[in-house]
Amino acid sequence: QVQLVESGGGLVQPGGSLRLACAASGFTLDDYAIGWFRQAPGKEREGVSCISSSDGSTYYVDSVKGRFTISRYNAKKTVYLRMNSLNAEDTAVYYCAARRRCAGSWRLYDYWGQGTQVTVSS
Repeated sequence: QVQLVESGGGLVQPGGSLRLACAASGFTLDDYAIGWFRQAPGKEREGVSCISSSDGSTYYVDSVKGRFTISRYNAKKTVYLRMNSLNAEDTAVYYCAARRRCAGSWRLYDYWGQGTQVTVSS
């Protein structure tokens, strides 16, 4: 059974940091790219970052470049999203998703986690 489970969300003050984790089971993580997406209330789901399966190439949406870092540890079957310098605009439910190759549209991903809430507020 394919499963992705996110963890690490929570409430953080502006300027703070969080590290999200996406734990994979039921499939070979090495063969899949993992994307992180977020959705704020009333907004479209947005791609945040992606890490490829082949060479570990990484991609970021402009709004998080220099603040977020995606990494993968296939031996641990886990992908991380380190988020620094958080601001209110980062508040959203964050999801990880799997696909053979990174893609910009969330509609192209095959497997999804249940999401983890990130709230940035003082």
